[in-house]
Amino acid sequence: MTDCDRDDAFNVVEPCAGYNLYDTDPALREAVRREGAGHAEASLREQGRWLGSSEAIDAGRDANEHPPRFVPLDPVGRRIDEVRFHPAWHVLMTDIVARGLHSGPWAAPAPGAMVARAAGYLMQGQVEAGTLCPTTMTFGAIPVLAREPAGDIDFARDWLPRLHARHYDCSDAPVADKRGVLIGMGMTEKQGGSDVRTNTTRAVPCGAPGRGRGYLLDGHKWFYSVPQSDAHLVLAQADEGLSCFFVPRYAPDGRRNGIRIQRLKDKLGNRSNASAEVQFHGAWGAMLGEPGRGIATIVEMATYTRLDCVLGSAALLRQATVQALHFCSRRQAFGRPLSRQPLMRHVLADLALESEAATALGLRLARAYESDEPLERAIRRIVTPAAKYWVCKRAVSAVAECMEACGGNGYVEDGPMPRLYREAPVNAIWEGSGNVMCLDVLRAIRRDPQAFEALGEHLRERGGGSPEFRSAWQTWMDLCAGDGQAEFKARRIAGLLAGLMQAALLLEAPGGLVGEAFVAARLAQASWLYGDSDTGHGDAVCAELLARAWPPGD
Repeated sequence: MTDCDRDDAFNVVEPCAGYNLYDTDPALREAVRREGAGHAEASLREQGRWLGSSEAIDAGRDANEHPPRFVPLDPVGRRIDEVRFHPAWHVLMTDIVARGLHSGPWAAPAPGAMVARAAGYLMQGQVEAGTLCPTTMTFGAIPVLAREPAGDIDFARDWLPRLHARHYDCSDAPVADKRGVLIGMGMTEKQGGSDVRTNTTRAVPCGAPGRGRGYLLDGHKWFYSVPQSDAHLVLAQADEGLSCFFVPRYAPDGRRNGIRIQRLKDKLGNRSNASAEVQFHGAWGAMLGEPGRGIATIVEMATYTRLDCVLGSAALLRQATVQALHFCSRRQAFGRPLSRQPLMRHVLADLALESEAATALGLRLARAYESDEPLERAIRRIVTPAAKYWVCKRAVSAVAECMEACGGNGYVEDGPMPRLYREAPVNAIWEGSGNVMCLDVLRAIRRDPQAFEALGEHLRERGGGSPEFRSAWQTWMDLCAGDGQAEFKARRIAGLLAGLMQAALLLEAPGGLVGEAFVAARLAQASWLYGDSDTGHGDAVCAELLARAWPPGD
């Protein structure tokens, strides 16, 4: 045996697999119970077991190493515009649909259903993020379609039963021939991006115009999410103004609709998921909502997908933290595990604190979608964009810090950290960039003073005896009152609101130690660099946070 044949490696860390994502996450379990979904723990525990298995982890890796492929023509030259996926994608999607993450709370509404679904979505995103896109698009579209009266399409008869179904049907066929269907979205065009009012795609009525009636669309979409979906919600200009249309893959007469994929986007991350550029050539679509009210119609869908952006980023933050804790608890340096080195403990504890706060906020937001009480409406309307801005931004730097904690091993493609890092920026961009979210916070505050008052009073009461919290709350209220520069300071307003909500939730947790640490580390000082915060109680807090974040590695 030569030296290069010897296998005498030591002080190496095996991949993190074979664990239960639910059982090893006390913060998630506590949030599930606190927000009213304790009845779903058995199914969440089973999902956590599956997602932590080598089979699920391998499927997540394979789906990204073998991204979808665009096949424009069949062997004899007929246009098919097919998107072909690796089998691992279908394994993951089958499980997602079987668990109802795409439709469960709509198909079987019940107290805690939104929270249970959010917890499952958050765990799913830790293993593979690309499959979250068709999941959230479908989830957000269902309440929009459920309100539509029968017209040239009868949604209640033909679409909703298949949207509610827990059967993943990836066949390319008209809706009548399918057991389950998924929905995508087409909003942005190359000249406009977030400024959808500049859209140029035209919609001409086939006969009588109006809600529920058929139109023919000509134009393009620069980002057509999940192009293999059975239908898309699309914005186009009608005579009455920018309107929303339901554009199925197959027209009502059974023929393939006039949607032509130009190419699939070559994205930084989210590589398992297909995003396309398309052209419409007389594509048939039914108008949704009132003519000229397309943005208002599609914004409801986007509101739910923005909630899922928060959950998706919380998922990436959690999984990156788990990877860092797993590695550092097993890697020796200077005579002891990295996780026992004081400065590294500080960094890891700070990351654990960030993850716990994101999880708590994500599930609290989900509960707000179950009620129309004034406070819940305020949280839903004002806090959702603030959380989408803040959690998605924080996740990017947190994942980078977790990668650094794993050293060079975290930077190579053998492990999951590069994929997590590539995924991290997308939620801050999709469904409205950071600036759009912050301006939406201001818009919501101004349009609904009663909701703002209810939210402000809720936060004031939750501050308890913390002078740091009360000071931050007063600063936020003063910023919202405005001195003529509210728009200029919109990022500060949104970020501080998210931090106050996170602090309020953590302060309510048993013992209060995590909440006190969050206030000290996030509200009472200007520096938010990980490992450069003052949690107030030194290593005692670090020990508590690390034990909660990753019990097996303690």
